[in-house]
Amino acid sequence: PGFIGNRTANGEVYTAEEYTTAHKSLPFGTRVRVTNPRTGQTIVVRVNDRGPFIGAREFDLSRRAAADVGLIGPGVATLQFEIL
Repeated sequence: PGFIGNRTANGEVYTAEEYTTAHKSLPFGTRVRVTNPRTGQTIVVRVNDRGPFIGAREFDLSRRAAADVGLIGPGVATLQFEIL
C-alpha cells in the first residue's frame, strides 16, 4: 500500500502486478529465480528498485511475486535465490 504508481529507483512506475523486486546492490534488470523451499513454488523476478532497508532482508518482492511464491500469509520467509 502506498507504493503503487510511485517511481522505482530505476525510474519506472511501480505496479504490484509485475514480477519485480528491490535489492540493495544488484544491477537493475538482473533476473533472479526465487524458490520457496517449503512450498516448491518458483518464480523469476527482475530487479527494478533499491531496498529493502529492514534488518537482514535481501529482497523485497512485488505483491504479485510474493503471492505467487507463497508469501502473502507469512509475509517474510527464508527463500532460495539464484541470479540468472
